[in-house]
Amino acid sequence: MTTYKSRKEVPDHEKWDLSDLYSNIQDWDRDLETVAIKAEELKNFDGNIHDGASLYSFLKQKEELSFTFNKLYAYAMLKVDEDTRQTSSQSLLDQAKQLSVKFGAATSFFMPFLLSLKEGTLKEYITSEEKLHYFEEDLWEAFRYKKHVLSKEQEEIVSKLGEALSAPSNTFGMLNNADIKFGDITNDEGESVELTRGMYAKLIEDEDRNKRKEAYKAYYQPYVQLKNSIASTLSAAIKNNVTMSKLRHYPSALEKALFGDNVPKEVYVNLIKSTKANLSSLHQYSKVRKQILKLDELRQYDMSVPLVSGVKQIITYDEAYETMCKALSPLGEDYLNTLKEFKQSRYLDVRETPGKRSGAYNLGVYGVHPFILLNHQDDLDSLFTLAHECGHGVHSKLSSLHQPQITARYSIFVAEVASTVNEVLLINYLLNTETDVEIRKHLVNHFIDQFKGTFFTQVMFAEFEMKTHELAEQGRPLNVDVFNETYESLFREYYGDEVVFDEEVKYGWSRIPHFYRPFYVYKYATGFASAIHIATKILEGDQETLTSYLEFLKSGSSDYPLELLKKTGVDLRSSEPIENSLRKFTELVDELSQLLN
Repeated sequence: MTTYKSRKEVPDHEKWDLSDLYSNIQDWDRDLETVAIKAEELKNFDGNIHDGASLYSFLKQKEELSFTFNKLYAYAMLKVDEDTRQTSSQSLLDQAKQLSVKFGAATSFFMPFLLSLKEGTLKEYITSEEKLHYFEEDLWEAFRYKKHVLSKEQEEIVSKLGEALSAPSNTFGMLNNADIKFGDITNDEGESVELTRGMYAKLIEDEDRNKRKEAYKAYYQPYVQLKNSIASTLSAAIKNNVTMSKLRHYPSALEKALFGDNVPKEVYVNLIKSTKANLSSLHQYSKVRKQILKLDELRQYDMSVPLVSGVKQIITYDEAYETMCKALSPLGEDYLNTLKEFKQSRYLDVRETPGKRSGAYNLGVYGVHPFILLNHQDDLDSLFTLAHECGHGVHSKLSSLHQPQITARYSIFVAEVASTVNEVLLINYLLNTETDVEIRKHLVNHFIDQFKGTFFTQVMFAEFEMKTHELAEQGRPLNVDVFNETYESLFREYYGDEVVFDEEVKYGWSRIPHFYRPFYVYKYATGFASAIHIATKILEGDQETLTSYLEFLKSGSSDYPLELLKKTGVDLRSSEPIENSLRKFTELVDELSQLLN
């Protein structure tokens, strides 16, 4: 794997092309100024919407302004993520965030106004102005929020607090991406070097247990050192969320988070309940892992090392892309052509470089195209990450092409379906085409670990969020000790008695960015369960499922998430999709036991 000391060393074809958003900073500055001016002009509608024509005029101008604002915000965010240390990029993002607050303040009058209307009045407006039919579903959807919208004055205050309320998340982001320095490790030449995230991802899978332990200790070192600061930011984020939930008259922070997707609380609770009732297969996997590794004690830094020794696949970016396309061929020629466009037109930023944001994501920009951030390490994990993020990317691309701006942005709830269907199709392809017995064992093990990370770990995280928010709602303190106790208790329950706990285990909560987006992670698990069903049907040659799935990818937010999934044959109101997924996991663990014994 090539290690790059700076972004300039990375070949252009492995960097995204942000000129598709802005070819120069002058155009960005011009749009920033334009949006700022026009946002102020939107205030003129306050108190001056009296009929269908004026209502349409406001909504149309707001949508047009949102289109430009989303472009300039995306550009600033992507520039920061290229190198989080660059103050010039941070300045762009700061300006965009300030503009977001101004934009929100200028339009904060609208929801209170809309919900002050009588139903008959709104019907009259829509009937009198034909163009309002474009916004009709959104207008009626807003009425669901009637009892959760504050007065005009209160909404203005909340809008102005937007930047302050996001401060805990922003602070953690800077700590985690820009300021944290991991401990030192010993490289292959016997030299002491500072650990990076990319190095950690490789070393935690190393066959040498001493290297794994050293990397594990070095990785957790800054999180333990900053435990009080990080606990303060997470506590503030949770309390802010609880306060806003109460202020907006939701029964709980969880129900506030589920309201937008129209997801019943029972879906969240049943996910946790069904999973915890079927933890035996995960405990069995820990036993298998301990036996195969021939360890007296299984520790957390033993949980990621492949169980099949000597299998080290080097998969370059180009090879990974080609393999992904072959694996996803059951989705059809149009899908594959979209994937090829992603690479040829430089929608992806591929390599890890100093200061670059960690992890991977897809950012869809309506009217432009998706942008995909990777930190590709030329290994199997990176191949799966590529397929995962391209699943998001195609979903964004197709929804943008087939939906108007108002319904093009799909819910996060359904987002993980598109990414995980790709992963399931990929593992199926790899298992069907690989003839080497040792590599096949490695792939089954890999899929089990993917399953564990995408499903079980996310359900555990979801329960952590639920418990900590409940503590805040009860007025109980949130601090390092509470977070440690809650996290360690859950970890022991989920992973069983076979795992011996190092001191660092209980600090696992301190490194999770998703905890600053409350009640987000459960969607990985529901998405995974849905994807297992859909991918299995497609692989069985079910044309109806394939057709409905491709339509699903084009649907954006044209319906509620549960309804969109139901059209593909997945009903998450029942426990069936969850239990089907858990049965699949049990089968995989049994298969691995047989292959290895």
